[in-house]
Amino acid sequence: MSQSFVFSSESVGEGHPDKVSDSISDSVLDACLAQDPKSRVACETLVKSNCVFLGGEITTSAKLDYEAIAREAIREIGYVNGDDVFHADEVFITNCLTRQSPDIAQGVDAAAADGKDTAEQGAGDQGIMFGFACDQTPELMPAPVMFAHRLLREMAHQRKEVGVEWLRPDVKSQVAVKFVDGEIAGIENVVISTQHTDNVSHKEIEEFCVEQVVRKVLPAELLSDKTEFLINPTGKFVIGGPQGDAGLTGRKIIVDTYGGWARHGGGAFSGKDPSKVDRSAAYFCRWVAKNIVAAGLATKCELQVAYAIGYPYPTSIHVDTFGSAKEGLTDQAIAAAAQEVFSFKPADIVSQLDLLRPIYRGSTHYGHFGKDDLPWEQVDKKDALLAAL
Repeated sequence: MSQSFVFSSESVGEGHPDKVSDSISDSVLDACLAQDPKSRVACETLVKSNCVFLGGEITTSAKLDYEAIAREAIREIGYVNGDDVFHADEVFITNCLTRQSPDIAQGVDAAAADGKDTAEQGAGDQGIMFGFACDQTPELMPAPVMFAHRLLREMAHQRKEVGVEWLRPDVKSQVAVKFVDGEIAGIENVVISTQHTDNVSHKEIEEFCVEQVVRKVLPAELLSDKTEFLINPTGKFVIGGPQGDAGLTGRKIIVDTYGGWARHGGGAFSGKDPSKVDRSAAYFCRWVAKNIVAAGLATKCELQVAYAIGYPYPTSIHVDTFGSAKEGLTDQAIAAAAQEVFSFKPADIVSQLDLLRPIYRGSTHYGHFGKDDLPWEQVDKKDALLAAL
């Protein structure tokens, strides 16, 4: 990546159709784990118009009302308005959930099985996972995606807590950040597209978004007379949410991770219990990378791990600091220290981060990274890494 450039990242709000699906799937997961921490959950949700479809595989001893869980998730997002086809109390819900395949289960279970090399818990699937951290923001995340998330958190606050009546749940943002010599130099443009009622003018929406949201949450020193604000650029956004577009679980993986700044392994997060390394190992890699940067070993770090289904060890581990490692350190030395401090085995990932808890609804919206209350965001291994080196 060149030293002078403009980089854009986007975010989507709680009422975006894909995020509605993610929220329902993670609500089902949390409900399962609350009653049965050993639940195996792969819950996929499709929403369109006034319909919700639940699919996937769940094996659990929990006794759940899946319809009630879905309706409550929709209600918390804010789809409770009489002028919307998609309404928490009126949607039709179809449940197509089945149990987990026994062929997959035997690979994941900590038990011996025919054809399985060990009796240890293995990865729930093959795949590659990435984690990333950098020193651009206090959260050790890329600035463009964090700025985009900040905008939509404030939009939700204005809609839910302040009570701006014309706002509706579906909303998107995008922020273009200019970098000069590798440092943040300014914000080139800000895009907000928000669903609204039919009785508000475009001018009112534009003034509100710029003055009550953008200028409130983005750094003033990065906004200038040259910063362009594109607010509801189509001119009208009344029909939104699942009425306007279908939503699917796991379709916003770049919003969920690093806004395109760092790589993503391809697997989605929401609706999956932590035996699925798509989720747990991606969180783990973020934890490792964040501690590396927090310890001052590098100013940016990307970690990649790979797994084979049913196998209890990673098949590869790779660390790349993009030339930003502390003087005298190599990426290989940092990788070796990380393997001394952290255990990369799927079962150990779950125990190290205490992942068999109903904590996942807190990760669904505004990115799965950069939130201080989540276990994979803690920088509690800095000293151990320094000692290992």
